[in-house]
Amino acid sequence: MTLAVLRTDNAWWVQTPTGAAQIATTATTTAELLADRAAIDAAAHNSETVPTAGLELLSPVTRPCRVVAQMTNYASHVKDSGMDPATIPLTFFRKSSSSITGPFQDIVKPDHVRFLDYEVEIGLVVGTEIPVGTIISESNWTDFIAGVVITNDVSARDIQLPQTQFYEAKSYPTFTPVGPALVLLSAEEFQRFGDLRLTLRVNGELRQDMLVDGDMIYPPVQALQSLARFQDLSPGDLIMTGTPAGTALVAPPKPIEIIGSLLPPALKWKAFFKRQAGNPKYLKNGDVIEASVATDDGELDLATQHNTVRFG
Repeated sequence: MTLAVLRTDNAWWVQTPTGAAQIATTATTTAELLADRAAIDAAAHNSETVPTAGLELLSPVTRPCRVVAQMTNYASHVKDSGMDPATIPLTFFRKSSSSITGPFQDIVKPDHVRFLDYEVEIGLVVGTEIPVGTIISESNWTDFIAGVVITNDVSARDIQLPQTQFYEAKSYPTFTPVGPALVLLSAEEFQRFGDLRLTLRVNGELRQDMLVDGDMIYPPVQALQSLARFQDLSPGDLIMTGTPAGTALVAPPKPIEIIGSLLPPALKWKAFFKRQAGNPKYLKNGDVIEASVATDDGELDLATQHNTVRFG
């Protein structure tokens, strides 16, 4: 049975059929909580609960932590970006953990950002130390991952693309909503990772809707194997595993892309964003984003986050 861990300002909780049961722990960080598994299990059997709807939930992943994200890891998204999935290497970028925000908090666009985009993703939460050189295989990768969370890789496209690097464009405060639940999975439950469906709606309009299986290019075991070659990871760290098609940003038609490649960079990006200005899918002030991750049968359900976009 999955265990859904919730966090409020001064407490940790487990979601039960009757409500939220408080975890008897002194943990203040995700890492500390994961080390107190006995307390989590005890809370799951506690009959004293409170209505979950009455809790002001925060991100179940606390900061500071490492936030590592996979690039272009869904074939559908790669095609939307004008590339061939067969040519995409396994690559990563980092986000500042100061970008982490809660599942129901506002996403705040900085004044200088024009084109704000969304990317629903599954986040892997590290459960045990992974020093560089750790041997990770199909049979043991789930030993290192405590559970999964919904994440949204909010992106300032007009910062990201001209800079040809992601760190600033994806690291502004509130640009990584996480939660509401950290769903702890057993090794057997992780076998259904491919059955998870990612969906994202803006103001009720379905924008992203895709199963992991058949679309994800590099599954978690390959990501962990690659990271373990060069990156220490610790309990509570967050690995974001990519997003499917449906983001606001898509590649321009081939003829326009070819013409643009002949222009000096400043002119190319000026022309590109002039075209993007007519794209209605970029986030606007007051937009409500709903992101969900679950299996179609509901056996694994990471719940739904609701974030409102607010222009700074």
